[in-house]
Amino acid sequence: HFFCEKKLDAVEIAKIGQYAENVYFGKPSGLLDQMASAAGGLVAVDFKNEDPAVHRLSYDFAAKGFQLVVVATGGSHADLTDCYAAIPAEMKQVAAALGEEVLRLVRPDEFIHALPELYGRVPDRALLRAYHFFNENARVTRQVEALERDDLPAFLWEIVCSGRSSYMYLQNVYAAENDQSLALALAMAENMLNEVGAWRIHGGGFAGTTLNFVPQDRVEEFTGCMNAVFGEHSCHVLGIRPVGAAVLRL
Repeated sequence: HFFCEKKLDAVEIAKIGQYAENVYFGKPSGLLDQMASAAGGLVAVDFKNEDPAVHRLSYDFAAKGFQLVVVATGGSHADLTDCYAAIPAEMKQVAAALGEEVLRLVRPDEFIHALPELYGRVPDRALLRAYHFFNENARVTRQVEALERDDLPAFLWEIVCSGRSSYMYLQNVYAAENDQSLALALAMAENMLNEVGAWRIHGGGFAGTTLNFVPQDRVEEFTGCMNAVFGEHSCHVLGIRPVGAAVLRL
């Protein structure tokens, strides 16, 4: 903060975090987690250009009778770097076949039209992941619009659809047949929250956590069931902190 003459904004702070993760730690992460942490609050981010476009939202899920519950299933990320790296690499394969560096520069209709020539040139999984990419971008727009018009049921439905697409097309729910704890947590959440809440894989997937929107009057039952399977402290009821990266003046 002081070295940069108090001029750092959230985007620059996020890019510094991404650089440290990519270069120092060797993790091929994008910019979403760092951007959300640096900006704070509830944000929608478009990464089409070098400087991400950050759109701030204001929504109080607790005031609407819902809690955000993250379930940690205990899976380890230690040996999953290749799994995470394969996702952007495969999407870039599809983009390269269409003459672009990244899929954000490709129109969805171009991709659909080119499927006959792409099939066989790039892996099938890459095509499925590209399908997820295009559909997910459209879902984000609908999610933002739903919150801005205070249509929580529509937002929750889009969350469920997003999670199912991650499971089916992005294929980031489990990496090994002997550990499908995330898939089990999603199945349990669907059984308990179907038509009243929402559930999906959280973060990059493959191991770790699920994100659930749980009605207030079902939080105790939901966390009790999850804790019974995944451990006493597997559930975390969270809020959205309105402040991102900040200077604390003591």
